Amino acid sequence: MNLWENFDKNEIWILVMLAVAYIIVFILPRKFYRHITALFFLWGFTIGVLFDFTIGGGLMDYYVLNDTDKYEVFDFLYYLLFGPFSYIFIYLYDSFKINKKTFIWYIAVWALIGTGMQWVFTNMGIIQFKEGYELFYSFPVFLMTQTITGLYYELVKSKTKVLLPKTK
Repeated sequence: MNLWENFDKNEIWILVMLAVAYIIVFILPRKFYRHITALFFLWGFTIGVLFDFTIGGGLMDYYVLNDTDKYEVFDFLYYLLFGPFSYIFIYLYDSFKINKKTFIWYIAVWALIGTGMQWVFTNMGIIQFKEGYELFYSFPVFLMTQTITGLYYELVKSKTKVLLPKTK
């Protein structure tokens, strides 16, 4: 693994996005137990990397991260963005009290947000599509990952206490 091929705007943008994402997470009032928070971060990282390795360089090779097909440290830092994305998704899922009637709408909105973020990353030069891959192909991938994440949260919530006690 290389450190980086060129330290330029895409590496700077990854650092900025990481800072913004983690600042947002730390600004939000604590809602979940620490081990549950860690679980949701790990879940987001894992599901993001799984799908990214599937369509972005593993089974299929439809896009390149950063400057090269070889893995760099900044590719890993990019993957660290999946944790806060997942955590914020679950945080708002619980805050908005998503139920069977609102689940599909919530997932659709977040799939649009994910596709929008991928559009931002392509414009920043962090992601470059290849092999005829189009941005709108990512929408169903986000629909699937967000649906699985919502269902995973429901499963975890049904098996254990996830929310901190409310203080007055």
